[in-house]
Amino acid sequence: MSTYEIITSSPEETMELSRKLGMIARPKDVFILEGDLGAGKTTFTKGLAKGLGVKRVVNSPTFNLIKEYQGNLPLYHMDVYRLENNEEDLGFDEYFYGDGVTVVEWAHLIAPYLPSTLLKISIYHEGEEKRRLVLEPVGGRYIQLCEELLNDESIGY
Repeated sequence: MSTYEIITSSPEETMELSRKLGMIARPKDVFILEGDLGAGKTTFTKGLAKGLGVKRVVNSPTFNLIKEYQGNLPLYHMDVYRLENNEEDLGFDEYFYGDGVTVVEWAHLIAPYLPSTLLKISIYHEGEEKRRLVLEPVGGRYIQLCEELLNDESIGY
């Protein structure tokens, strides 16, 4: 499996990368976010939302589980951190295979429900503002997506 690593120097750079990803995302794309606590999973999602044309303020759905936003495509933002001991299927398929883009924070907690193809993005602290993003595409669609994203000369990574 291919992996791609990117170092960003600021939250703005992280958001710009994810904004570009949002601009090339398609319906049924699933992005799972893992990594250090406070490393920027929600910051990443905010940039993705901008790329999808979402106008509303995006924040963590920690206490709601799922937040839906309308843009050029719907964005389904899940934070499943509080589901660690939940064995119940909460209808995730409706989101994963729906007409929008799904982002799941702490997705390892619902691993049995995840689709077989997706893009895993792990975000790690590399200093006060620097972040290391590790992209792990699972499936041809996501390999292609990473190649397109990282070959975009306007990004500069």
